[in-house]
Amino acid sequence: MNWKSTVALLAGLAALGQAETSRRPNIVFILTDDQDWHMHSLDYMPLLQKYVINEGTLYDNHYCTVSVCCPSRVNLWTGRAAHSTNVTDLFPPYGGYPKFVREGLNEDWFPVWMQNAGYNTYYTGKLFNSHSIDNYNDPYVKGFNGSDFLLDPYTYEYYNAYMTRNGAPPVSYAGKYSVDVVAEKAYGFLDEATLHEEPFFLGIAPVACHSNVKFTPPLTFDTAFYAERHAHLFKDYKIPRVANFNPDVPSGTDWVRKLPQLNDTVIEYHDEFQRSRLRSLQAVDEMVEELIHKLEAKGILDNTYIFYTTDNGYHISQHRLSPGKECPYEEDVHIPLVVRGPGIPAGHTAGVISSHTDLSPTMLKIAGSKGSEKVELDGFPIPLTKEELASPESGEHVNIEFWGHALPEGKYGKIGDDPLPHFPGTDFKDLEISVRNNTYKTARVIGKGYNLMYTVWCSGDKEFYDLERDPHEMSNLLHKDHAHLQSSYQLAGRSFKRVLSRIDALLMVLKSCYGKECHEPWNTLHGSSKVKNLRQALDSEYDAFYDDQPRVSFSSCEMGYLKAAEGPQHVNKWDDEKHGVAPVNVDGKQQSFQYTGPIEWWT
Repeated sequence: MNWKSTVALLAGLAALGQAETSRRPNIVFILTDDQDWHMHSLDYMPLLQKYVINEGTLYDNHYCTVSVCCPSRVNLWTGRAAHSTNVTDLFPPYGGYPKFVREGLNEDWFPVWMQNAGYNTYYTGKLFNSHSIDNYNDPYVKGFNGSDFLLDPYTYEYYNAYMTRNGAPPVSYAGKYSVDVVAEKAYGFLDEATLHEEPFFLGIAPVACHSNVKFTPPLTFDTAFYAERHAHLFKDYKIPRVANFNPDVPSGTDWVRKLPQLNDTVIEYHDEFQRSRLRSLQAVDEMVEELIHKLEAKGILDNTYIFYTTDNGYHISQHRLSPGKECPYEEDVHIPLVVRGPGIPAGHTAGVISSHTDLSPTMLKIAGSKGSEKVELDGFPIPLTKEELASPESGEHVNIEFWGHALPEGKYGKIGDDPLPHFPGTDFKDLEISVRNNTYKTARVIGKGYNLMYTVWCSGDKEFYDLERDPHEMSNLLHKDHAHLQSSYQLAGRSFKRVLSRIDALLMVLKSCYGKECHEPWNTLHGSSKVKNLRQALDSEYDAFYDDQPRVSFSSCEMGYLKAAEGPQHVNKWDDEKHGVAPVNVDGKQQSFQYTGPIEWWT
């Protein structure tokens, strides 16, 4: 080879290397089902620890905004709050895949936006509830170059899955462990994605560690099923015996406080229930390692973001609850999120507040996409790099909401003294045995020196917990048993009354927010950037202003989002010139909500 050929070769290699390093990054997104944070499930996934947590950043204050599968997943993949998407349940009429389609979201959601940005998109595993063997092609899911979806009514049967590949008729995988099947599909899509020059997004959604559910009559909720190779693991594991584990003194909202204390037989079953969940996650853990090895072998690991999270959390025995989710307590809404990728600090814990509403905006920012052209997203990109994490633009609040039932799982599932019967069909008409008034709005506020949870239930119940002092949510300051604590309570030098008036007003904004105001709710109240957080809002200058706000309330307990049942929708706005309340404009009419009730409005 002469010197000219050598120079040309070196120049070509340099250009190739420059093109590879300038190529937009790939994204691999792993979404488990019902995985807990507070029972420390991440600690039992050593391969995830080795390859993602130790090499990436753990987001330790990450929340779902709806603590049940379908609404949470729609929230994640649209970047919009559930009250914005109007997908609020697992099944029609208020939720499920048919509702997702009916709301026009199939035309305008994350994979469509990524394709518009020049990405190839792939997905395997569970997508949405009520995406079934009967409607998988009515219409087809839009936005994916390649897909292999688990289908109802077999989604949660670990050894009896049905899947549709790229819209083809469903195929049975009876006898095969579905988590392993989804893993194999993911490896195949990864191979396919790397045949093309375009960057790719790959979503992977195994059902672990969800309960094994059979929808064919009689409906049954069993423990999570695991692969035989993991049957020997975790036999000594016990659910952490923290303060809210089967407490001697009842806690929680009205229907939770009525639950009987669990006996030894039930507790032993609950421990095994969680062991089964941990065993089911081992197949996911193995998949994480294999994905890393494949990305490394293809030379693209350093240019790939890996997200690992779950759709919602899970409770077992906390507050005396049977296995399940759907509540506003930390076990149900505080969930894992880990991210590894270019520019992300290794072995770091973020400390920022984030939610599922923020995940699509985060990945769109990575992809250089504008997202939807029709609607403004409610989420905001999560800080990823060392520089972003040093001065994050993320807020200190999370909006959490829920409509409908609370359903206990497992063979000892109970609501009060009524045993959980077998349901005669799959349409869930007999869910009267579950709690119907499990509709609520919650604000989580975590800032410097405070960590608060405030919930208003459709039943009229209210809860306020200071998790700095009460991390397990045992002392509800709005319940008569703990009301005496209000007199001595102070935050930033302000009384309980003053703190609660601010957080109720914050929840008033969040429960109906759209777009930017979901990220900057204090601006909606104050009309400027003068007040950016709870601490600033506690200034005594604003006391009369917050005393005069409408309050979060419901007129009835509905099974879905019906705005007419959800009380006032607008707050009074601060007027800098008048130093007080300015009437709000609602549908072109000037209105002013003047509070005339007793000063103890929260009791």
